[in-house]
Amino acid sequence: MFAKRVDIFKKKDKEAWESVKKALDEGGFKDYKAGHYLQESVMAGGCGAKLDPRDFGGKGRIDREVYFVKVKEKDKEAALAILRANAIVPSVETESIMTDAALRKHPLI
Repeated sequence: MFAKRVDIFKKKDKEAWESVKKALDEGGFKDYKAGHYLQESVMAGGCGAKLDPRDFGGKGRIDREVYFVKVKEKDKEAALAILRANAIVPSVETESIMTDAALRKHPLI
């Protein structure tokens, strides 16, 4: 119940996240946690409403969510075997998604 879980997928890629979940489900692997969260901080809008001005462009809201899939540490190899059998290469990005977008483009010196 309270076993340690490890990431087998963590990336800003919704389509790949959905294919990982589908492959695990079809492979009979049901004991995983999947979700998403917004890592970047929201830029302050002029009215103080915490609205991100990047969401109001011509193409609508930009997907900046980080998608993840976690499995129990003891089940990691079984889950990875299912993904390999479906020709899916799991990806765990850590550094690039943990840094705020503004700092990645213009690092503070």
